[in-house]
Amino acid sequence: MMKTVSVKAGDIQRKWHTIDASDEILGKLATRAANLLMGKHKPLFSRNADVGDFVVVTNAAKIQVTGNKTAQKLYHSHSGYPHGLKTVTLEKLMETFPERVIEHAVKGMLPKNHLNAKMMKRLRVYKGAALKPVAKAKMDKPVKAKPEAEPKN
Repeated sequence: MMKTVSVKAGDIQRKWHTIDASDEILGKLATRAANLLMGKHKPLFSRNADVGDFVVVTNAAKIQVTGNKTAQKLYHSHSGYPHGLKTVTLEKLMETFPERVIEHAVKGMLPKNHLNAKMMKRLRVYKGAALKPVAKAKMDKPVKAKPEAEPKN
């Protein structure tokens, strides 16, 4: 008889994945990043546990979109004050903050629950090809979710 396996914090092995965004379609890249952040590629995947990996996206400024989305796609934000709605096109946002475009797309593809913020913390998006030294140092080795506690005597 098969038994259902419950994921424990000590069982989670986190790895670092790099995605080069140059000449990639925004939606396809965001889907791949969201699946890695959720951990859907792992045999231990569970919807109620955070088992995903770290994802680093480089060359965010070179992302592609299909159709006429650069002029037609709008991003809305509200300050909370009356008449505080701000609307920016994809084209303007790509000129100023191309990282936010990818972050917004990936966040929309993650589950809308308490795990969303934890998963988004493991996403790093860089405008150019250069990685920060901290991210580059962690790339090669897998990362444990929580360090194992030392046995008490």
